[in-house]
Amino acid sequence: MPAGAAPAQAGCDSRTNNTYSKMLECVRLEGVREHQAALQRIADANGGTRADSTPGYAASVDYVMGVLAAAGWEAEKVPFSYEATDSLLRQLTPVQATYATGAYTGTGEGDVTGNVIPVDLALTGARASSSGCEAADFAGLDFSGTNDIALMQRGTCGFNVKALNAEAAGAEAVIIFNQGNADDRLGLIVGTLGGENVVGIPVVGASFAQGEALAAAGSTAQVKVDFLTRHSFNVIAELAGRNDDNVVMAGAHLDSVPEGPGINDNGSGSAALLEVAQAMTKLRPENTVRFAWWGAEEEGLIGSTRWVAQQSQAELDRIALYLNFDMIGSPNYIFMVYDANESSFEAPAGVTIPEGSAAIERVFESFYTLRGEPYDDTLFSGRSDYQAFINNGIPSSGLFTGAEVVKTEEQEDIWGGTAGQAFDPCYHQACDTYANNNDHALEVNTDAVAFAVMTFAYSTEAVNGVPGKKVPGHFTIPAPAGPEHTFAGPLGGDAHDHGAQAS
Repeated sequence: MPAGAAPAQAGCDSRTNNTYSKMLECVRLEGVREHQAALQRIADANGGTRADSTPGYAASVDYVMGVLAAAGWEAEKVPFSYEATDSLLRQLTPVQATYATGAYTGTGEGDVTGNVIPVDLALTGARASSSGCEAADFAGLDFSGTNDIALMQRGTCGFNVKALNAEAAGAEAVIIFNQGNADDRLGLIVGTLGGENVVGIPVVGASFAQGEALAAAGSTAQVKVDFLTRHSFNVIAELAGRNDDNVVMAGAHLDSVPEGPGINDNGSGSAALLEVAQAMTKLRPENTVRFAWWGAEEEGLIGSTRWVAQQSQAELDRIALYLNFDMIGSPNYIFMVYDANESSFEAPAGVTIPEGSAAIERVFESFYTLRGEPYDDTLFSGRSDYQAFINNGIPSSGLFTGAEVVKTEEQEDIWGGTAGQAFDPCYHQACDTYANNNDHALEVNTDAVAFAVMTFAYSTEAVNGVPGKKVPGHFTIPAPAGPEHTFAGPLGGDAHDHGAQAS
């Protein structure tokens, strides 16, 4: 076993964990934290990151492969390639600084050094920005030069509208910075223009503070976006079942953002799956169980999307369901389940919830009820690695403990923590380290992962009608207590969003 891999609990490595009680006894928080510690060491040794296509990601893949090999799973590294962007945002005057940035999906390519031209900004007061939403916003601004950079603020309309208007006005590059009107609209924003090649000029993101600096009189900057091809891997592991034509899948993305080690996002889901895999080693399930550790999720759900696209229709038809675990140990957590039955939120336009997904949601809700843990719904948005599965009609659900959305006083009363702070204050930052964690949330959710995988490893009949068997032992699963319904807005608590087109 690789250095840092969690040892099996006494007795767990020699017995078959074929009941809920045996399985949950052998799935331990200490083991999950050992895996997270190993991922932290990998990041520390590789520039503080485990981002896809970096040495830190390659070492993370090797670590997962080593743990699975030691646990007796059949695992493989499945290669995929994708087009990516390399971006730069550098202010030259009146101050000199290089800013953290990223290219918007749908951007053009280019290297532009020139004048920064603010477009209808709202930097004070309520900061109610509609910057760049109308062609009239560009009236009176001089974009006649060959290296003009439009500086626009998030707000009111889609990022694509802003970028297209800037291009039409004659801008050679675009910077869209965060709005600054709320705590969750201060940091770096990098979104999508809603498609490929939406504009022919480079479009990059910035934080509100960076936007303020770039808006200064006499500001000049360099904006650069290069297109390149990257090569990466997903890790796919299987435990053979008696019915190999009915596959239960669970997945978590393994990569971090470039800014940090990603120990909650998503070392939490990745480590929990590893711990459950170790506890299942000697189990001979009724259905084949397949675990996935996805690459390039932070680049736009690329690893999971590529893997699903690589499968024939016959292979996709074998997949009974997919479980997604993306951020399950947030330090200022609440427990959330993807709202497949739409009891709190209607699915967004364009998202079709496959039949059977609500049955998966009920299993997670029943587990929280069994543990006496209050829970809530999170929007079934498709904006994590389950997207490619639901797009192919595969029933899905998953767990989430929150990202950059701010906890309310009502939620503090129910789950504790601190109202007025984000569920994960270190979301997509360098401080998403081993310390960025809540032990209780991670322990409960790792057990929830094991409980759901165990349930469906024996039977998916409630999901897809394929008969199975009851999990051995005398165990009564309670009816769900029901979500707390603490979200009033359309976001549904799910800000872990790699597909938002609107600003």
